[in-house]
Amino acid sequence: MSLFVPFLRKLIHYGQLTVVDANGRSHLFDGLPAPDLRPVTLRLHDPALHWRLPLQPSMVLGEGYMNGTVTVEDGGIYDFLALASENISRQDARRAYREPLANLRRWFHNWNPVSASRRHASHHYDLSEQFYRLFLDADRQYSCAYFADPQMSLEEAQTAKKRHIMSKLLLRAGQTILDIGSGWGGLALTMARDMAVDVTGITLSAEQLRTSQRRAEEAQLSHRVRFQLADYREMPGKFDRIVSVGMFEHVGSPHYLTFFRRLRDLLAEDGVALLHAIGRSHGPGTTNPWIRKYIFPGGYSPALSEVMKTVEKSGLIVTDIEILRQHYADTLRHWRGRFTARRADALTLYGDQFCRMWEFYLAGAETAFRHQGHMVWQMQLARRSDAVPRVRDYMWMAEQSYPRS
Repeated sequence: MSLFVPFLRKLIHYGQLTVVDANGRSHLFDGLPAPDLRPVTLRLHDPALHWRLPLQPSMVLGEGYMNGTVTVEDGGIYDFLALASENISRQDARRAYREPLANLRRWFHNWNPVSASRRHASHHYDLSEQFYRLFLDADRQYSCAYFADPQMSLEEAQTAKKRHIMSKLLLRAGQTILDIGSGWGGLALTMARDMAVDVTGITLSAEQLRTSQRRAEEAQLSHRVRFQLADYREMPGKFDRIVSVGMFEHVGSPHYLTFFRRLRDLLAEDGVALLHAIGRSHGPGTTNPWIRKYIFPGGYSPALSEVMKTVEKSGLIVTDIEILRQHYADTLRHWRGRFTARRADALTLYGDQFCRMWEFYLAGAETAFRHQGHMVWQMQLARRSDAVPRVRDYMWMAEQSYPRS
């Protein structure tokens, strides 16, 4: 009997999975009814998968889908990953499969000195702007949107995300802002345009830098916004406000204390900082090995328990925390739909294997937020407890006052 059969019998307790092996034999794994999970048929085209799949399921499945030795016949790759993720989540199998050396491995894989951080950023973010425009919103926001209403369009939800973040920064005209991990410049440009603040955006991606600088010139905002290719550890000066969206996942757990101490040093005495990052609800873990190899080398999304203990040592005070549940799942659903609709354009740019890799990434990321406890946290920080009001009403009032464009 193939090794994958007992492995999947142990895994699949909900929903229905059929696997057609490389010899053409069909194996049915029929669990309890799960209306939200679509029945899926997986076909294996390489006999080596019969024993490799249960030994390294994440890596082997991802690589198999990329190279075409694993295909999905009934349903799509999202349906299969949703089925697998829901079964893992319900059984809490993550803890059963956790390696004894997980903490050591996490530390090793997340060691990100400046040179490694630049290399890792280039791996993912130096793909062409043309590619990211295929599936992102018009402002090129490559982070979790804020679906105040689930029926919002992606553009509306990304605009709402920017307003939500800006409200927590208590922006006033003339302030100096540092945007760590400024991406394609959308948030920095919005703050400068709408709030008349002076923004410095830093990125480690040469492609993002070129796009951001061009956008600032086109918007005639170069006098208020400047973008630099720089690491947060290299920045001098003091800033009234610091914001970082979707960058903390690239810091690496061995560097958290360095990051927060640097934040404190860069922040004015009465300053406010806002971090927006991916986290996990079930305690520390490890980055999926396929994601680490092909998508985000050096990346890790932490549990808040890992973050808080370093903040407490940094001299900063946490003044507010908000958990965004399911917002990123909805964001990824929009990205996945847009990517699928424009797959032919992506195929022209990077070829079929790359497209299959990206399909697997977007589908896997969405299932992680829907079924495996991933979430997004926003943490407001200050050097002094009186730097922000005592109650949160100011956030709502600020959001209502911002331009809707």
